[in-house]
Amino acid sequence: MKRASMATVRAVILTLRPHQWVKNLFVAAPLVFAKHLVDAGYLWRAGLAVAAFCALSGAVYAINDVIDAEADRAHPTKRRRPIAAGQLGERAALMLAGGLVVAALGACLALSWQTAAWAGAYLAINLAYSLKLKQVAFVDVGLIASGFMTRVAAGGAAIAVAPSTWLLVCTGLLATFLALGKRAHELALAGREGRDAAATRAALAGYSRGWVRVAMLGLGLATAAAYLLYTIDDHTVAYFGTRELPWSAPFCVVGLTRFAWLALRDPRPDSPTDAMLRDAVFLLNLLAWAVVIVVIVY
Repeated sequence: MKRASMATVRAVILTLRPHQWVKNLFVAAPLVFAKHLVDAGYLWRAGLAVAAFCALSGAVYAINDVIDAEADRAHPTKRRRPIAAGQLGERAALMLAGGLVVAALGACLALSWQTAAWAGAYLAINLAYSLKLKQVAFVDVGLIASGFMTRVAAGGAAIAVAPSTWLLVCTGLLATFLALGKRAHELALAGREGRDAAATRAALAGYSRGWVRVAMLGLGLATAAAYLLYTIDDHTVAYFGTRELPWSAPFCVVGLTRFAWLALRDPRPDSPTDAMLRDAVFLLNLLAWAVVIVVIVY
């Protein structure tokens, strides 16, 4: 009985994908760039918003795995997901997702109705993605980018600080770049294994490896340029009272380049977004960027 309970707990944890919750740090971006990182009052509000979005994203993963269970069983790696493998029942997963959604939206509403509205928008975007729109090329990556921008907007609403236009632009470009990197990896992996990529993700029928690579290059350059322009913008300089922020731009370039390498190299079974969270070079560069930002801003 105890062993069965532990197996169920493990299946629940794997389904909620806690290793992916790092993406919800985008919710805290307005806190950092509004210079409130050391303000306890702002910190707990941002922390609650991040926790709420972790619960929401976990719920979305559970719902997505229920919807995709049949297709996942035909995928070389996704077939090991708990729902596809029969380790977690679909009804139990949906009940878990419902509880997480209620708790997350309640926490956001306690912060402000605007935070709850953005959280609701995030949930709606992801449900639309999971139910149908992830099968439509280009629309799928657009929705992924929208989800990241919604995170930033919710984080701003949680602390009553409107995120800058530059922050939203950089977030949208970066999220689209990451999403295309995942598509490039899926196309390459399917090609190497000699299978039809569209069999496991319908949207891939609308992409070509060459186009995706060119688009990634363009988006990577645009993201780096937008970040650099943000650091030298007159409003940014006046707000932070420093012209030192451009020193953080090289870390942005290194991070983008490293992710592109992970996405476009000889394809491995794990996705590049998973690989980057285990890649020492990427993580050390990210840490160095964060330290430089904190030192310059604070």
